[in-house]
Amino acid sequence: MATAAGKAANASRADSDLEADIRQLKADIEKLTKQLAKTGEHGYGTARRAATEGVEQLRAQGEAAFDTLRSNAKDIEAQVAASVREKPVTSLAIAAGVGFLFALLARR
Repeated sequence: MATAAGKAANASRADSDLEADIRQLKADIEKLTKQLAKTGEHGYGTARRAATEGVEQLRAQGEAAFDTLRSNAKDIEAQVAASVREKPVTSLAIAAGVGFLFALLARR
């Protein structure tokens, strides 16, 4: 019966080792979960900052393009006004011709 007691002691030690391994695995899984959560938060924050910076850059580029277009439109307007003042009859004839073309296109 001494062997039965030895086997029981070995089985108890194996169960104890197995339980210790399971506890260690649970602790490792908790650590990994926390690390993944931190990594996810860090990645989200980084992505959000990059998106915010991208939006600001696009806004600045859009405003610059709008200012350029506004300046070009003012220049064209000034040129047209000067041309109309210099040649009013020619300008009236061109306007009538353009209106006639739009009327033809609108019929179709």
